[in-house]
Amino acid sequence: MPIVNRIADYAEEMKTWRRHLHAHPELAFDCFETAAFVVERLKEFGVDEIHEGIAKTGIVALINGQGDGPTIGLRADMDALPMQEITGLDHASTVDGKMHACGHDGHTTMLLGAAKYLAETRNFSGRVALIFQPAEEDGGGGNIMVQEGAMDRFDVKEVYALHNVPGVPVGSFHTRPGPIMASVDTFTIRLQGKGGHGAYPQETIDPVVAAVAMVNAIQTIVSRNHDTRDEAVVSVTQIHVGSTNNVIADDGFINGTIRTFDKDVQAMIHRRLDEITQGTAAAYGLTAELDLEIDYPATVNHPDQTAFAADVARAIAGAENVDANQPMEMGAEDFSYMLEARPGSYLFLGAGDGAGLHHPAFDYNDEISPIGASFFAKLVETAQPR
Repeated sequence: MPIVNRIADYAEEMKTWRRHLHAHPELAFDCFETAAFVVERLKEFGVDEIHEGIAKTGIVALINGQGDGPTIGLRADMDALPMQEITGLDHASTVDGKMHACGHDGHTTMLLGAAKYLAETRNFSGRVALIFQPAEEDGGGGNIMVQEGAMDRFDVKEVYALHNVPGVPVGSFHTRPGPIMASVDTFTIRLQGKGGHGAYPQETIDPVVAAVAMVNAIQTIVSRNHDTRDEAVVSVTQIHVGSTNNVIADDGFINGTIRTFDKDVQAMIHRRLDEITQGTAAAYGLTAELDLEIDYPATVNHPDQTAFAADVARAIAGAENVDANQPMEMGAEDFSYMLEARPGSYLFLGAGDGAGLHHPAFDYNDEISPIGASFFAKLVETAQPR
C-alpha cells in the first residue's frame, strides 16, 4: 500500500504509543492520563496551539499550514470500556476492570502519527484541528465538545474520523454517503403490581404475566407496525421480576434498545412502546411507566465529503480495497453530533483477523496505524493544497 513513506518510518514509535495507551485505559470523561500523554507528544511534535479541558479531558490542537485557507478537523476518540481484559499480552491493561476493547488507543495513535507528519511537513494551506475526544462509549463526549464550541471556536469547516474493524481485510476502507450508523435509544418499563404467595395468585396482580405479554407485543413493532423498507431494531435485553419460586413479586422492569436511521421511524417506535406499555398494563390491572432515554442520533455522512474521503482512501489503499457503498450499521457513534454540526465523513478501516470489538480478547492491530495516519495526512494535503 502506498502509505506515506515518512509515516511508515514512525511505525515502531506508533506501536510504542499505542501499547502504552492500551496498558493504561481510562473511562468516559476521566481520560486524564491519556490526555496528558497526548499533550506531551503534541508538544514534542511542535504543533502551534494546544487547547485542553474541552469536555473535561478533550483536546483540540492546531497546526498551521503554509498560506491562508480553511480549518479541517480530524477526530479520534480516547476512552476505553469497563471490561476485564483476557488477552494476557505484555501490553495488556494494568487497570482492573478497564480495557481498550474498541481500539480507541489505536485511533488516538493514528491521529498522533498524522499530527507528527503534518507538523513536520506542513505541506498544506489553512489549518488542521486535531480533535482528541473523551467519552465516546458513554457520555456523548462528541456532543459536549460541540456544545462547548469546538467547531465554532476553531472555525472548523469539515470534520472526519476513522474506526478500526476486525474481521475485515487489513487496510481496506469502508464508508457510504448518508446514514452509516444508527441512532440509539434506551427504553425501561417499570411495572407495579401486587405481590403475594405463589400458591394464591388470585390474590395478587402478577407483574410476571404482564411483562411477558409486553415483551411479546414489543416484538410486533418492527414486524407489524414498521415499513420493512426502512431499517430498525427493537431489542428487549432485560426482564427482571421476582426473587424466588413461591413468591409473586410486587414489581419488575423491562429494558432494551432501539436502533433507527429515520426520525419518523424513531417517533413511531416511541409511540407504539407507550401504547403497548399503557394498554398491557390496563389489560392486566397493574400500573406501568415507560422511560425513554434518547441517546446518540444517527451518524449521517455528507455525500460530497464522503465521495472525497473515498477518493483519498483509494489513493492510499487502491480502488479495489475501498467500498464506498457499504451497508448501514446498527451500531451507534457520537461522531454523529460533529457531523450534525459540520459537513464530513466517517469511515471504517479494516484491521484483519482477530477478536471483535467490545470482546475481552480484543487487541488493536498495530499494522494499520500507519495506514490510518497516512489517510488523515493525505486527506489534509488533498483538501487544502499549498
